[in-house]
Amino acid sequence: MEMDMKMRMNTNAGVNVSMSMNMNMDTNVDVNMNISDDLFLPLDESEKDSEFIAIESRSFIADAARRFSRNKLAMAGFIVLSAVVLLAIFGPVFSHYTFDGQDPSSRNSGSSLAHWFGTDKFGRDIFVRLLYGARISLMVGFVSAGINMAVGIAYGGISGYLGGKADMLMMRVVDIIYAIPSLLYVILIMLALGSNIRSILIGICISSWVSMARIVRSEILKLKTLEFSTAAFVIGASKARILFRHLLINALGPIIVTLTFMIPQAIFTEAFLSFVGVGISAPFASWGTLVQDARAFIDIYPMQVVYPVLAICVTIFSLNFIGDGLSDALNPKSRR
Repeated sequence: MEMDMKMRMNTNAGVNVSMSMNMNMDTNVDVNMNISDDLFLPLDESEKDSEFIAIESRSFIADAARRFSRNKLAMAGFIVLSAVVLLAIFGPVFSHYTFDGQDPSSRNSGSSLAHWFGTDKFGRDIFVRLLYGARISLMVGFVSAGINMAVGIAYGGISGYLGGKADMLMMRVVDIIYAIPSLLYVILIMLALGSNIRSILIGICISSWVSMARIVRSEILKLKTLEFSTAAFVIGASKARILFRHLLINALGPIIVTLTFMIPQAIFTEAFLSFVGVGISAPFASWGTLVQDARAFIDIYPMQVVYPVLAICVTIFSLNFIGDGLSDALNPKSRR
């Protein structure tokens, strides 16, 4: 049995299709198509990019910076903190007063052109002492936070990457350190080594790194199971390279956010210790010692207490705003 079929179709676009089908019991099909060149017309220049969507290419850091700059509270905190740091560094340089210079003729004077924030009971300029106090308080905050970050990253990263019994043993050590109040460490260290900046730094750093270690460990435990970590291991990367070049790099977001919250905690700890009399010793000044010195005159000269307390509050609020802004900017899940 044999069937012949021929079909011819003409379209408006100039398509001439000729199809021959020869069907038999073996169901063999032959198809021939002839397409006219009139179909291939060049597009107009205005239509070439009609479906192109232009997206600006940004790196992760550039995108985080753009998101951070759009956070008004974070930017306000950054500006205020920058102003405090610049005043602490360069303010005393341009003043002819020193932090320990005494003027018995102008004790407990109020604000004036000569002394912007007045003088204390020894005739020392409060504004200059406030700037010197900012140097000590900010140095304690940033240095202790840097040390805690380094120790916490190394300890938590190694614990999380090794896992198993090593991780369990290292975390039990962290639990023991965390169980003892941090102020107890600080007070014991300062009683043994004296009231100075070194003692405060050792006392703060001896226990404050455990929070960083816990956060880093939790991030490493999640990241080491992902494909890029397995791929690095398969191609022969060493454990140290995988940990420091792959895993910790991808955990920088939580690390930076935690660091910004450790700085105000250290500043407040130093101010509290100086306030209770076991911090920075005279004649050096920190914000805590300024509050402690002015406490006896709070009923008569309350502004001597207000100035250092206001400096502590403004700095801590600024750092907290910066931390919140970095948390949003570095967290991809918060993107809208």
